Amino acid sequence: MEEDGSDWGGLAPEILINIISRLTIQELWTGPMFVRKSWLTVCRDPYLWSIFDLEPWFESYPESTHLWSPDFEGKVDSMLRSVVDWSDGGLTEIRVRHCSDHALSYAADRCPNLQVLAIRSSRNVTDASMTKIAFRCRSLRELDISYCHEISHDTLVMIGRNCPNLRILKRNLMDWSSRHIGSVPTEYLDACPQDGDTEADAIGKHMVNLERLEIQFSRLSVKGLASICEGCPKLEYLDLFGCVHLSSRDITSNVSRLKWLKEVKKPDVYVPRSGDVAQTERYGHWRLYDERFDIQAMRI
Repeated sequence: MEEDGSDWGGLAPEILINIISRLTIQELWTGPMFVRKSWLTVCRDPYLWSIFDLEPWFESYPESTHLWSPDFEGKVDSMLRSVVDWSDGGLTEIRVRHCSDHALSYAADRCPNLQVLAIRSSRNVTDASMTKIAFRCRSLRELDISYCHEISHDTLVMIGRNCPNLRILKRNLMDWSSRHIGSVPTEYLDACPQDGDTEADAIGKHMVNLERLEIQFSRLSVKGLASICEGCPKLEYLDLFGCVHLSSRDITSNVSRLKWLKEVKKPDVYVPRSGDVAQTERYGHWRLYDERFDIQAMRI
C-alpha cells in the first residue's frame, strides 16, 4: 500500500464508503483494501459489514477436496473473524462454507443481531458453537446447516426453543451419486447422519413457525414426515428430494394437512424391491465454473 498525491487520496471518507459499498465482496477484498492505508481504514468501516456473503464465490468455484482441508478452513475462519471485528457487532448475515467452531463461536459472542446463518459443508462445526448461536442470536430467521455432519438433532432442539423467528431451515444431506466422489473426503461421505426421524421430530416439536424446509436425502420415514407436517402448520415449501424411504402415498396423505403449502419437492427416486440401494430416476444438471476469485490469494 502506498500513499500518493492523486485526487482519489483526498476524497472524504463518507464518499469513499459510498463508492466502495457498491463493490462485491470479491472486488472489495482484492482491490481497494490494498490501494492505500486510508482506503484500508475505510474498508473496515462497520457500515460495509452488516452482511458477509461468500456464497457467490463458492458457487463459482469447482468442488475440490482442497476445500475440506484444515488450511482452507483456517483461511475462511480468519476472514470471518476479521469481518466480525470490523462489523462492530452489526453483522446480521453470514453465508460461508468450511468454517469451524472457533470462528462461529467468535461470531456468536459478538453478533447478537445475526438473522441469517448459512454454514453448509462445515465439517468442524458442532453442537457446541451452535448452542452459542441459539442462546445469543435469538433473532435468527434463516439457518442453513446442510452437509454439516457434526451437528445433531440437539442443535435443532436448541435453535427451535430459543429462536422463535426462524422461518427457513436447510438441513440437506449429501446424496449417494458419483458427483461427490473425488471432491469430498470419503470418510466424510461415509459419516452422513442417519437419524432422520430424530431430526424430523425435533423440527416438528420446536420449529412451529417454519415456512420453508429443505431436508434433501434425509433418512426420515413416514413417521418423521408426520411429525413435521403436524408440528409445522405454516410450511409453504417442503423439499423432500432424495428421501428414499417416503412413498408418493406417504407424502400426499401427510402434506394434505398443510393449508399454506405452495410447493413440495418429491423424492424423485425409487428403491428397487431387490435391494436397499437407491437409484435415481433423474438428477439435475451440474455445472462447472471457472475460478474468478481466489480466497487463497486474499490477505487479512
